[in-house]
Amino acid sequence: MNGANRFAFALALVASSSVAAAADWPRWRGPAGDGTWECPGLPLEIDDPGRVWKVEVGGGYSGVTVAGGRVYTMDRPEGEDAERVLCFNAEDGELLWEHRYAADYGGLDYGSGPRASVTVYGGKAYTVGAVGHVRCLDAASGHLVWGHDAERDLGARRPTWGFAAAPAVWRDTVICQLGLEGGGYVAFDLSSGEERWRGSDDPAGYAAPTFVEQGGRDLMLAWTPEHIRGMDPGSGEVHWSIPYPIKYGVSIADPIFHEGIVLVCGYWHGSKAVRLGPAPGDAELLWEDEQGIRGLMAQPLYRDGFVYLLDRSRGLCCFELATGEVRWDDAEGHTVTPEDRNPQATLVWARDGEREDRALIYNANGELLSATLTPEGFEIHSRAQITGKTWAHPAYAGDRVFARTDRELACWELR
Repeated sequence: MNGANRFAFALALVASSSVAAAADWPRWRGPAGDGTWECPGLPLEIDDPGRVWKVEVGGGYSGVTVAGGRVYTMDRPEGEDAERVLCFNAEDGELLWEHRYAADYGGLDYGSGPRASVTVYGGKAYTVGAVGHVRCLDAASGHLVWGHDAERDLGARRPTWGFAAAPAVWRDTVICQLGLEGGGYVAFDLSSGEERWRGSDDPAGYAAPTFVEQGGRDLMLAWTPEHIRGMDPGSGEVHWSIPYPIKYGVSIADPIFHEGIVLVCGYWHGSKAVRLGPAPGDAELLWEDEQGIRGLMAQPLYRDGFVYLLDRSRGLCCFELATGEVRWDDAEGHTVTPEDRNPQATLVWARDGEREDRALIYNANGELLSATLTPEGFEIHSRAQITGKTWAHPAYAGDRVFARTDRELACWELR
């Protein structure tokens, strides 16, 4: 990027307090939870990112979150039966605090460390560990506000690969998918940790809930290993339910909702689209594709009637939300992320103020790609190596990306 563009990028970032506030990445999938980053002035080609700092961390797949000048993630120190919540200074990577507690990983597959991202809200950091430790911490100091050992104290039923859904804030509650008896989902009071409600009797999966509006009412979209469900986020009542039993319980990517359609993208049994009506219980299967559209861990992106997804065998693909018709795929080249039995890449819309079709893709090899995605195809504009191999999700804030592996957390300036 030349000097003029670099100046324009910096000027746009500090032009208003609203832009500065929006620069945080305080939760799973960004400020709105939909994988969108507002980044005015970000160049289309990011050929030369500069590393600002790098620190060592332990194992885990916990994504990175950024809020109030602090960077949060979770790990498992090597050789210890423990988990940690870590907080670093976003400017220089200095460790500000850590919260450590015992965590027995006996019988846990892929036991390198925690899976869920930290959710920062109202000056508190909310976390869920791989074996069911739920924590509310003071975001500035790391002091424990309240906590639960969900397996020991609440009867949580651990899924095969551990608890992975990020805690989701709704009004004055934080909602977690824990597979409790009589409640696959449980809502805790934000301030006290008191249990407010349990809802759905399904076992725990790996997807975080999505909050939308249906017929003027708030609705929580829940994807479990057995159903796609619409629930009242205030009470846990199930309004509607579409059966979807999944092999190995791998309900992973969050449901998305556009055009009155709920979409889930599964690995073994493909994708399902559910059309919602005006009443709370109005929901019917619109289409399903068990063989042609099969996502895994990667979150689908939506824009103008089309969905972009990393398919388990096709690579990156594009299909129409209303019909499931596939427009294109990358089966021949697998140029976005390496072809693999468990392919992974994180897709985020990067809205730079000039175009809406630009995405940042962080792949399993630790490469950051800048690409444009349209119904006609995709184009990769730049590719930069920023970490080693990883499945963890990055965070974007200011003019930086924060990304991690099982060994390190790094901050890179995008230029």
